[in-house]
Amino acid sequence: MTDTAFSARRGRLASFENAYAVAVQRREDTGADQYVIATGNPVQPFRVSRHEPAPTDTVYAMVA
Repeated sequence: MTDTAFSARRGRLASFENAYAVAVQRREDTGADQYVIATGNPVQPFRVSRHEPAPTDTVYAMVA
C-alpha cells in the first residue's frame, strides 16, 4: 500500500501534529510526561507513550 492509497482523514489522524496534540492532552489529564515516538509503520507513523523510550527509538517530542 502506498501513501497515496490512504485517505486524507487517515493522513491527518496519523500526523505528527495529531500525535503531539494527543500527547499534550494526555499530559494534562495524567500529569505524566509523554513521548511522541516514530514507529516506522506507514499506517501509524507515530505513537504516544508515557514510558521513557528505548535508546534506539526515534523521539520526535517530549511533553513534560
